[in-house]
Amino acid sequence: MSVRKFLTSDTAVNEGKIDADSQEVTKVLLSNQNKTFFFKDLNGGEAVGNLFSTREKIASAMHVKPSEILNHISHAIASPRPVNIVGKPRFRENSIPVDLTSLPIPKYYPEDGGKYITAGVIIAEWNGKKNISFHRMMITGKKKLVVRLVPRHLYTMHKMAKEAKQDLKISICIGLRPEVLLAAATSTDYDVDELEIASSMMVSSLSRPLEVGRCDNGLLVPADADYVFEARITSKEADEGPFVDITGTYDSVRSQPVIEVDKIWTSDAPLFQLLLPGGYEHYLLMGLPREPMILRTVSQVVPRTHAVRLTEGSCCWLHGIVSITKNKEGDGMNAIMAAFTGHPSMKRVTIVDEDIDIFDDRQVEWALATRFQGNLLTIPDAAGSSLDPSADVTTWKVGIDATLPVNADRKLFKKATLE
Repeated sequence: MSVRKFLTSDTAVNEGKIDADSQEVTKVLLSNQNKTFFFKDLNGGEAVGNLFSTREKIASAMHVKPSEILNHISHAIASPRPVNIVGKPRFRENSIPVDLTSLPIPKYYPEDGGKYITAGVIIAEWNGKKNISFHRMMITGKKKLVVRLVPRHLYTMHKMAKEAKQDLKISICIGLRPEVLLAAATSTDYDVDELEIASSMMVSSLSRPLEVGRCDNGLLVPADADYVFEARITSKEADEGPFVDITGTYDSVRSQPVIEVDKIWTSDAPLFQLLLPGGYEHYLLMGLPREPMILRTVSQVVPRTHAVRLTEGSCCWLHGIVSITKNKEGDGMNAIMAAFTGHPSMKRVTIVDEDIDIFDDRQVEWALATRFQGNLLTIPDAAGSSLDPSADVTTWKVGIDATLPVNADRKLFKKATLE
């Protein structure tokens, strides 16, 4: 069943035939980003978009409450669990001819460099080390893609493979449950298998581990993926982009590695998962796994750290809010510095007291209006996010301490109630 199981009764069904080059998919997904859309005929195949575009939908799919997502991911990162290898994984139900141009893969925006796989998770292994990570991939032919690699784990594996004069064997997985998607977007140590983080989340909420199956290239991938491409990252390069990234602005064209696809597996009645570039789902799947990192670093300096949120208005990437209970004066400033350590791409963080609901923008602004008196920490010339179009080589970072003094008379700062 794979991601088809996450379709609900209020999913909007698009019956019409959609040309993958028309940007009609983007228009539909943008019309209501909180709603899931099922496309019956996108370039001849079935596809789904906005599937996990709200915290509520992600939480429901993982069988937890929205308020529990942060701790759910945090616990899994701290306590990975083994996967369960199955002999007949669902993704191997069909083998289809390798022709990427025939699949339900759209061109999202007019100036994009081509059609893009946006919800693809690449699984790789080199010298016993595994990596599972998100990457955008632009179609350049029936069997070829160009992949955007940033200097992290997969980039390192590819570099070592090139030095050994070898292609890097990979599997590209599409149509995955949220535990795998969130684990793939998590920053971990090089030795960590992200599939075991996904497995831990499933054990916690579903009492069963993640099932995986083996590809012909030897790699283990999620058993219920809708599509699995067996492929290789080669030493060849080609231009990748332009592409609309998380901020909704076009990223630049770069020379990037070429992927050659050798085999395509699908489950029965597969659904191609679409991730709207710069959309709500993009924000959440990229940003949610960073929140546990901020929680961990802030908790190291302020033990009573309650919640973390990367805000939707900042694409769940550039601005954050953290709620704490101070033990002493200076905890607010310490929390600011620790938060920037937990998510170096963040350029602004606001620290509030525990009585402020950080998921309510009006409450956060109320705290700024009634509790903030210029307690700013500014950091010039810091390394920031390459996704920030306003940043040059470096960026300014700003921390706002909107907490009350430890000895403040709280009665003066509490909203009146009828209780």
